[in-house]
Amino acid sequence: MTSAPLLYVCVRPQQGAAAAEYESFRTAMRLEAGHLEMHDLVREPLPDDVFDRYSGFLVGGSPFNVTDPESSKHDVQRRLEKDLERIAGGIASGPSTGSGTGPAGMFTCFGIGVVTRMLGGEVSRAFPEDTGPVAISLTVEGQKDPLLGSLATRFAALTAHKEGAGVVPPTATLLATGDGCPVQAYRVGDRLYATQFHPEPTTRAFTERMAVYRDDGYFAAEEYDVVATRVLAASVTEPARMLRAFARAFGPA
Repeated sequence: MTSAPLLYVCVRPQQGAAAAEYESFRTAMRLEAGHLEMHDLVREPLPDDVFDRYSGFLVGGSPFNVTDPESSKHDVQRRLEKDLERIAGGIASGPSTGSGTGPAGMFTCFGIGVVTRMLGGEVSRAFPEDTGPVAISLTVEGQKDPLLGSLATRFAALTAHKEGAGVVPPTATLLATGDGCPVQAYRVGDRLYATQFHPEPTTRAFTERMAVYRDDGYFAAEEYDVVATRVLAASVTEPARMLRAFARAFGPA
């Protein structure tokens, strides 16, 4: 642990959804507000000194997609993708395994697509998952991982995405998989993590997020109540335990 705070990096244009996602991360990790700061990457470029100021980074979801045609991406999306690559690249090229120093990162949902592409992996529209709970299975390596190793070997997590990966990038270690999307979590080195599922929200918070993106094509808008009922009935305790392990390992003392 360190005295430096963690940073939640917002990549959602919808400020209400971003504020709620920040609170979900903070609550899941059981951190005080001063131990998890927030930077709105949609509206402000990444500061030059982030690696000096923060011990680790949490990247949430976004309505953006890495696989959006470049011609359709506006300047904000292109800039924030580059800024996220800067964070991930800085972590991946940091001190070697076992050094105990250097920044850490957890990239989720949209974030995993950015990291996968940066590392030379393929992100495509071939592995979408419906909005709601899915079954996640730890690999043998996942069962030995410092953050995921204490979780149940098979657990439920919440997803809602239009793109994904079939295999991990060349330098990554697959930690968790699923039937609909084979790459659910991986690690690069010992400080860079990426998950396709959302590890931070409670089921109630997830349904509130669903309401914001009701018309964005993640599910049929008229089926909101049906999907929300399925979400609220799920038990998603394990992903938050992974985040708490991240906070203990890399967050402020």
